[in-house]
Amino acid sequence: MQQKSEKKATGPRRRRRRNRLRTCRTDERTMAQRGISGGKLFITAVYLVAMCRAVPVNDLLDRASQRSDKMHSLSTLLTQEMDSHFPPYGRMQMPRPADCHTSGLLTPNDKEQALQVSESDLMSLARSLLRGWVDPLAVLSTNAITLPHPAKSSISSKIQELQEHSKSLADGLDILSSKMGPAAQAISILPYTGGTDLGQDRVTILNKFNFLLSCLRRDSHKIDSFLKVLRCRAAKLQPELC
Repeated sequence: MQQKSEKKATGPRRRRRRNRLRTCRTDERTMAQRGISGGKLFITAVYLVAMCRAVPVNDLLDRASQRSDKMHSLSTLLTQEMDSHFPPYGRMQMPRPADCHTSGLLTPNDKEQALQVSESDLMSLARSLLRGWVDPLAVLSTNAITLPHPAKSSISSKIQELQEHSKSLADGLDILSSKMGPAAQAISILPYTGGTDLGQDRVTILNKFNFLLSCLRRDSHKIDSFLKVLRCRAAKLQPELC
């Protein structure tokens, strides 16, 4: 009898948790579709943030991991599309990965190293990398429209989608970091100094565009790896299963 009463008690709680998570997952789409503006937008945003803060950390990490996985998949598809029409001699002029604007941030090189880093520091690193890509993503979005590439429409669409996922993920990590303490909320500033003009001739434009995408792909993989380690730790799995 006691076991049955416990099941009845947990059922409603699980349903309420699922409902809160569904609300958080549809927040951006709902506000955009309804065209909420001004004071109503602020009130709605505050309400949704409060709802998301009530969602367990494990569920928020699941959602964040799904977003980061999508970001990395998109950045990989973008580099593949660029490679399909990129002059071979242009690769010889490509800067080194060490020249990426985020290279100054010290990060784990692989999963084994990431497992040795604290949860708060991993969250701080992921948030810093995301913040560091706000301006470069805007540069890619602006230049994709006139990119001398036959797949520019597809590339432009994917970059816009990347921006949306990046913003959504950043908002989610803000909520998560607030649950983890001051160290997780620390942000390292990674300024992008490459400017908005990618050049005048076709090869230079493609070269700089492709280099930015390669840096993005590398960093999106790092963000995804860090969040998957965090999700694994939250689930209290053994390190070898992470």
